[in-house]
Amino acid sequence: MSIWEQQSFFARHDIIIIGAGLAGLWTALELRQKYPSRSILILEKGVIPTGASTRNAGFACFGSPTELLHDRLLLGEEKMLEIAAMRYRGIQKIKALFSDNQIGYEDCGGYECLNKNLTDISMLEDVLPTLNHLLKAITGLDETFTWQHNKLSDFGLSGFDTMIENPLEASLHSGWLVQNLTRLVQEKRIDLLTGIDVKNWKRNNRAIIINAVHYTTGFHEQALAFESDQLVLCTNAFTSQVAPELNIIPARGQVIVTSPIEELKLKGTYHYDEGFYYFRNLGNRILLGGARNKAIMEEATTHLHETSVIQDELERFLQEHIAGEYHYTIDYRWSGIMGFTEDKQPLLKQLDENIFALIACNGMGVALTPVISEQLAAMV
Repeated sequence: MSIWEQQSFFARHDIIIIGAGLAGLWTALELRQKYPSRSILILEKGVIPTGASTRNAGFACFGSPTELLHDRLLLGEEKMLEIAAMRYRGIQKIKALFSDNQIGYEDCGGYECLNKNLTDISMLEDVLPTLNHLLKAITGLDETFTWQHNKLSDFGLSGFDTMIENPLEASLHSGWLVQNLTRLVQEKRIDLLTGIDVKNWKRNNRAIIINAVHYTTGFHEQALAFESDQLVLCTNAFTSQVAPELNIIPARGQVIVTSPIEELKLKGTYHYDEGFYYFRNLGNRILLGGARNKAIMEEATTHLHETSVIQDELERFLQEHIAGEYHYTIDYRWSGIMGFTEDKQPLLKQLDENIFALIACNGMGVALTPVISEQLAAMV
């Protein structure tokens, strides 16, 4: 390296963040607000953050009734409400920071489609008033969830028994959100280097030495070392490659998008089968993702490619439930990698002296990372 490079891009930083996805970007902004004069560097493995942040379905999720009830059973009522409040506040924080046009934000509302063979609908009818009462302190609404059976035909849906509406959910453009957060980070004098594949780190007295590789032209490896006082991991599903002891479970989410459809009835965001299927309108296209429960073990991977098992199931679901009356083609296919924890709570902890982690939002990173990053910044 030249002396110029060593004293600028590769100079020692006060804080280094690994990962430039939503978690890393929000964390960088919170740390800059807390420490206006500290030097902060973000290291990103990809040219862009290619994991979940720019490869999700573009949902700003508050949560569906069956998911919240599942969380109550798994985590207890207090923790379920705590996570729901974080999602709600995270969505409000996004709306306060960016205009709708900047991030393609649309307050379109959300729906959970239900079938009797998968869900005890009579039980849900009994418990929904209680759930609404619990959520009123968070949302301010008397009824966060309402039954909307008659809207199934209005949206051109078929093969569902009923559905529940949630006015708090929204859609957005995931790429624009990450792009605008990146621009804001750079405006705040936070450095960002891409194409840096972190392998490990070690201590050298009080410093943390981060060893990484950059692939130069011709795919030659260039070994790099970065030095910082503090380290923050925001590596989500790829944490197993640098900190396998944290036991983060990767989960691939595959997505398809149709060609434009004239007079498309579908409007809003939708969940089905405890959120394993999710779909929305993308303008006059249909976006559909999920179905990983059809091959749950195979989809616990960090490989970014599509499989015929899931793609065929998505196309079947699309034709049977959403687009049976339309003529269309599949114009886009992609996959993203989410990070999950065993207890379905985001992992936020101090790993060692001056080493911290904000990892795995369990498929809810858009809504959760704006708030969890505040908690992480308080720890550093």
